[in-house]
Amino acid sequence: MELDMKQLALAIRTIAEEKNLPEETVQEVVEQALAAAYRRDYGDREQEVRITMNLNTGDVDAFVSKEVVETVENPAYEISLADAKVRQKNIKEGETIEIHEPVTSFGRVAAQTAKQVILQRLREAEREIIISEYEDKIGTVINGIVARVEGNIVRVDVGRAQAIMPKSEQIQGERYYPGQRLKVFLKDVERGFRGPQLVVSRGSSQFVEWLFRGEVPEMESGAVEIKEIAREAGVRSKIAVFSKVPGVDPVGTFVGGHGTRVNAVMGEISDQEKIDIVVWNEEPMTYITNALSPTKVTSVKIDEGMKKARVIVPEDQLSIAIGKGGQNVRLASKLTGYEIDIEAEKGEDEPAPVEEKAEVAESKPAAKPKLKKKTELEHSLLEAIEKHGE
Repeated sequence: MELDMKQLALAIRTIAEEKNLPEETVQEVVEQALAAAYRRDYGDREQEVRITMNLNTGDVDAFVSKEVVETVENPAYEISLADAKVRQKNIKEGETIEIHEPVTSFGRVAAQTAKQVILQRLREAEREIIISEYEDKIGTVINGIVARVEGNIVRVDVGRAQAIMPKSEQIQGERYYPGQRLKVFLKDVERGFRGPQLVVSRGSSQFVEWLFRGEVPEMESGAVEIKEIAREAGVRSKIAVFSKVPGVDPVGTFVGGHGTRVNAVMGEISDQEKIDIVVWNEEPMTYITNALSPTKVTSVKIDEGMKKARVIVPEDQLSIAIGKGGQNVRLASKLTGYEIDIEAEKGEDEPAPVEEKAEVAESKPAAKPKLKKKTELEHSLLEAIEKHGE
């Protein structure tokens, strides 16, 4: 089996198109493989050989680098000064010269070697191009199509590569099926033994932030920004927003007219996931109060050293502040960075001590007649009738 040079030259363009690789890259890979084949058939493994291929004619030329010496001891690596001057008149001893050697064919073993090297190098080139292409997209949202579902892992086609979405990066309660089109957040590109491994997410906080970027153009201009996000994917998210521009309502900007902006984001992630948008504030007490929305907060006491906050709320607001399964207070803690303890406000109608009652009675003697006004009036009337009768 020998390599057909003309056929190989024609195949370079086809391979480039099929693998979506630059033609120059494929040609370079083939020339490197032919250099390895040349060393096997005509030279030595350690030789420095450069191969060029004419894609139009299929002609292959080898250029072997040799050191110019006075006396040749190893012809594979050295050339005499006299022979070198025939090729290049101004060459000097100790310099390196390339010797041109035309190549017509390769032996069977060399041809197999060339083919193996070509396949291996093409895979490597393809991997490197994929890595360089997707490394620039890390931290952005890309479109994908579900290829298949394998247990807890969802494989997603994202163009030239396939990504995985682990269970931890999925939205709780969301179902995936082959052919499903969805948006995913590219978290990382890992170099693996079998090639680049893309990791995507729909359950991350960054995914929500990027969806809002697509809906809120004011984020690009810097008029509003997202400061923090605390999310339990598929259930609830709390987003702290802020504006440096006077007169701009950050919450209203993110909600949009009639809720169009926030509803568009909810439609992408899950209709079941509730989104609370609150105002970020650098003052912890105000920020914690905002984060516990929609709870009405009576007071907040901060322990800055322990990063704890004791929040007092009206008794009828206690369940709202805590939320279902502690969800509201848990997300507020994540959002603010403080461990939040919720307590119900104590009632104000507690009975006064006995001593206080006695003092009040002594200081206000008119209080007793007022309390028994009807009885005293009847008694006075009876006494007046009796005296009149006498």
